[in-house]
Amino acid sequence: MSTGRIARAEIAAAPCLLDYALLHPDPDDANWLRPVPPSVALAQRLHPLEREIQDRRRSSIELTEVFEPFMVLSALTPAPTHAITVLEGADRINAALNLATAECRSEVLTIQPGGGRSEPVLRQALERDRPLMERGVSMRTLYQHTARHSLGTMAYVDVMSHGKVEIRTLEELIGRLIICDDTVAFIPVHDDQQVALELRHPGLVQYLIKVFEHLWRRATPLREEAPYEPTRDGITGVQLSIAKLLVEGHVDEAIARRLGMNVRTCRAHIAKLAAALGSGSRAQLGFLIAQSGILDQEH
Repeated sequence: MSTGRIARAEIAAAPCLLDYALLHPDPDDANWLRPVPPSVALAQRLHPLEREIQDRRRSSIELTEVFEPFMVLSALTPAPTHAITVLEGADRINAALNLATAECRSEVLTIQPGGGRSEPVLRQALERDRPLMERGVSMRTLYQHTARHSLGTMAYVDVMSHGKVEIRTLEELIGRLIICDDTVAFIPVHDDQQVALELRHPGLVQYLIKVFEHLWRRATPLREEAPYEPTRDGITGVQLSIAKLLVEGHVDEAIARRLGMNVRTCRAHIAKLAAALGSGSRAQLGFLIAQSGILDQEH
């Protein structure tokens, strides 16, 4: 309908005609509505939208002009490097490690506590480390003495021995640590190794390198016999380490984790230590360790 008029009561089923301004009240009778040409109604609807589009386009041009000097500056300088990046999940941690080792050109330093590593972990380590060896990158790794009894770990060592690889062991180590050149280091946040920190602050990286070098000087080369000789009291070096941790108040599980052995082996050493000192209880053992002076001995 383009002419005439329609009763207001008749459009109840089609309210959109009013919503789109296709009808307007009859000036002679409020109960009737007269049609509006669609082109006129459309123009009335489009006009505010076009004005809003023009306003937004003008705002976008103004924003571009404001940011242009900063964009020029950012193009002249490299992207900032975050000093500390939190890596959550094994996939993201491994991706960051793979990238760091792929970019490494000089040396990789690693600390791998906890005794022997599992086959999947060793397989993943081989995939990451073999290209380093082939590129001539030197590698120094610290394990705990207990890793000497791990067939899987020793097999990994045999494969990597063809490169510039040095391996030493200690009775006790701090948490896991990986350093590539002197630019980036990785440390775990939790024992489950599902969250790690990627550190790129030069001061932090240099400090961790010094920590590694301190432990490296105290460690024993893998091909040499570990210093487990008994003291004059018949107590071995590993039992002295256990004694020290017992006196510090650590429980069996924590001691085993620190020394890279299972809890059963740790308790067997504690039993031998108790027998050597004549202790009949855990409380008495702590007293006898302190009284014996064995922790004051050089070993």
